[in-house]
Amino acid sequence: MKRRMTWFALGSMAAAIALAGLISPFASTFPDGLERVAAAKGFIEKGEGDPAWKWMPIPDYALPGIKNGSLAAASAGIIGTLAAFVCGYGLARVLKRKRTHRLEE
Repeated sequence: MKRRMTWFALGSMAAAIALAGLISPFASTFPDGLERVAAAKGFIEKGEGDPAWKWMPIPDYALPGIKNGSLAAASAGIIGTLAAFVCGYGLARVLKRKRTHRLEE
């Protein structure tokens, strides 16, 4: 059962990475809901300028340094998917360890 779950998790991760790499280049270039409301209400310029964090790993959902826009978006999608998996996996490991300690006490 454990081996089947491992293969399922790996297969799901591979599918998510493939989708992120293949679909993210087709993301809309139109503003999202927050940007549209800010523009309609007249305060969109307050969001422009220096970012809150000086160092952003993937600004504007495109990997910096890659000239091809589709490839930059696909790379950002793959990296974001991997980062989400690593964070989720790490959190699951920590929570499982805490739960195991409680059961042993």
